[in-house]
Amino acid sequence: METSDLKSPAAGGTAGAAGLAQEPARQAFLLLRTVFTVAPILFGLDKFFNLLTDWTIYLAPVATAIVPVSAQAFMYGVGAIEILAGLLVALRPRIGSLVVAAWLLGIIVNLLVLGSFYDVALRDFGLLVGALALNRLATAARK
Repeated sequence: METSDLKSPAAGGTAGAAGLAQEPARQAFLLLRTVFTVAPILFGLDKFFNLLTDWTIYLAPVATAIVPVSAQAFMYGVGAIEILAGLLVALRPRIGSLVVAAWLLGIIVNLLVLGSFYDVALRDFGLLVGALALNRLATAARK
């Protein structure tokens, strides 16, 4: 979806009250699209550098039992997927938002299996809801 799909009156969209009512939805869409593009890309990149944290502490041991690689190698894969997910949100927000929501659900499950970092799991649940809201806005704009 292009940003022009949610047109404002100033951009040649519908005039009057109906057009003005769409402006907050357009702004919400742009905010969510920006955040869900930038954040996964930045967090994905950091999986390669560990500047923000040691990401391996958030990984349940069962993950490396299923995929037999080191925790850091696993995080490299996670980082690559997060970067791709962020790019998908930028290019195709209706699809990318669902990919990010599913990814966040996976992170939440991993943290619950790990048995700690419940605060991070709760935060990621809020982000999951935000990704679903982005999906609804992107879907509504295509009608």
